[in-house]
Amino acid sequence: MPDTRELTPIEHSKAPYYWGIDVGGTGIKMGLVDSEGQTVAFEAIQTLADDGGPAAIERVSKHVSLMEESLGLKGQVPYVGLGAPGPMDLRLGLLVEPPQLPKWHGYGIVEDLQKRIERPIIFLNDANAAAYGEFWVGGGRTSASMLLLTLGTGVGGGIVNDNQLINGVNSFGSECGHIVVDSRDDARLCGWGGGRGQLEAYASATGVAIEARKRLEEGVESTLRELPSERVTSKAVYLAALKGDQMAVELVDETAYWLGVGITSLVHTLDPGVVVLGGAMNFGGLHDPIGQRFLRGIVEEFKRRTFEQVFEGTKIEFATLGSDAGFLGLAGYARREHTFPTSI
Repeated sequence: MPDTRELTPIEHSKAPYYWGIDVGGTGIKMGLVDSEGQTVAFEAIQTLADDGGPAAIERVSKHVSLMEESLGLKGQVPYVGLGAPGPMDLRLGLLVEPPQLPKWHGYGIVEDLQKRIERPIIFLNDANAAAYGEFWVGGGRTSASMLLLTLGTGVGGGIVNDNQLINGVNSFGSECGHIVVDSRDDARLCGWGGGRGQLEAYASATGVAIEARKRLEEGVESTLRELPSERVTSKAVYLAALKGDQMAVELVDETAYWLGVGITSLVHTLDPGVVVLGGAMNFGGLHDPIGQRFLRGIVEEFKRRTFEQVFEGTKIEFATLGSDAGFLGLAGYARREHTFPTSI
């Protein structure tokens, strides 16, 4: 995986340094970050998930050792942040049943990495890690509280409340994609087969693709009909919307509507002041007309459902860190834990 990001030279950085290791279903990002949130080294490797967790973590530990040695930083990296998809048990350091890593179920990932690199590790859900990254050095850096929704294959979430990341008693805190937005008996199901009426079924890339294919099967006219079913994805919907396809535009608007509903409930519970939308499914993002329409629809639905004071005091915006948010948040939380120790 080639790396094109800009790195801060060691001589312009501030010790100590912290690792952020973001494990995903297909790739693992490893960023070495200084105390001010500047990335001084980065490596991305394939997860090779079918080889199992220990094989991947062995490769991670070798890269960590080589990168520290090449930069002359042995002994200057006191803490590591490790993130992975859930479900997980944060206290025991276990991956319970992450759908993206079926051969890693029950794997004690924290203990394994700790034995190999011999230093403390803080363990987080990947979406919570991304939230902390945006909070530390991204879109939420000027606030004490922030809500992040990651829009991708599913809908992840992360909540920072008064500078504290919410992880939850069952390691399920901030799973905002699983709030119920539609209580009807025939509400949509999440892509994983459960979760009827949950936000993820309406605002994820998977949910958008499922709904698009359903409408095509029902005979709704669209240029997407020219594609094989497996190529009718959320990206295809976005590209069709760019060309004015009515069904695609309606799907973008409906996704915005459901996010507005979900965000209203979350804001009425948390009142974070800042809501940040991350993940790849942003319909082009801030500098694209469809992305702008998408964000505008979310904000308008939120305004329609909330109180004037709450609307005026809440920013809803796209994330700024992209796919770097995870490793940056992990490094930032490792820094926090090293400086102000707590327990998850």
